[in-house]
Amino acid sequence: MDEPTSSLSEREVRTLFKLIAKLKKEGISIIYISHRMEEIFEIGDRVTVFRDGEKIDTLNIKDTTEQKLIQLMIGREFKESYSEYKIDENREIVLEAENVITSKYKDPISFKAYKGEITGIFGLVGAGRTELARVLFGIDRSPCGTIKKDGKVLNLKSAKDAINNKIGMVPEDRKQLGLVLKHNVQDNLTVVKLKDLPWLLKSDREEAQITDHYINALSIATRGGQQIVGRLSGGNQQKVVISKWLSLDLDVLILDEPTRGVDVKAKAEIYDIMRKLADQGVSIIMISSDLPEILRVSHRVIVMHDGKITLDGQTKDYDQEKIMHAAIS
Repeated sequence: MDEPTSSLSEREVRTLFKLIAKLKKEGISIIYISHRMEEIFEIGDRVTVFRDGEKIDTLNIKDTTEQKLIQLMIGREFKESYSEYKIDENREIVLEAENVITSKYKDPISFKAYKGEITGIFGLVGAGRTELARVLFGIDRSPCGTIKKDGKVLNLKSAKDAINNKIGMVPEDRKQLGLVLKHNVQDNLTVVKLKDLPWLLKSDREEAQITDHYINALSIATRGGQQIVGRLSGGNQQKVVISKWLSLDLDVLILDEPTRGVDVKAKAEIYDIMRKLADQGVSIIMISSDLPEILRVSHRVIVMHDGKITLDGQTKDYDQEKIMHAAIS
């Protein structure tokens, strides 16, 4: 079974797992391929880890841990969290929303994003997270309130206005909104950079140099800039989308479900990219429905429910139970 739960609801997953248990009792051997750790530990007896096309190890589930498997998958120890991170009370506000309203909800939203911090926005489906991101990136307009960057009120009428103000966004659906799948890696990676390149030359040489730089910097597994991006794995496609924005000198990067549908190794690499950007002073806003990811990666956490912010604070001060409670009430 190759990623059998990727498009199933939770109820359907439960039904599948009952079927798997029944098949095991009947003596059927099951090879179950998944990048979802919780599934491996729930139904597996043994686990084999592959990395870069090679078998790394086979372990009994009862004798290993999630952390051990992650180390085997990415080939190094994985930094788990920012639990020791201390907020500087004098840190610089980069982006600030004051009483903005999204397209789907009526309650005003206010929050701040700070220089060099990763702000995790958590919520269940329908909480209003993506709608907020669309307002911050100028795709949708709020009928009231203000959005400020570096203390200056922005008039965002389109995504182009956001880009001109050094705000970028990696969308939730990379295939529909983040990439042109029939075009090559180079076209996709440099599309937002074209206006900065010499128009008369529209220098293929400069585009190729930019592409090669990010292929190497982000370890994008591709035959080169001319490979069709739709033929890459999900994780490598996502790194192309992220590279597109890294080619600009951004102050704010919004990432909507940045690791959805990618394997553990690609997740770790994306986390590293986010941390490096934060260390360079970029303000990262990460929207995620993966609660362990929020706790692992973000400095601060904002929780949304029904279009409202129900929690806003330093991530280390909250556990899964408190965050989930805020997400459902």
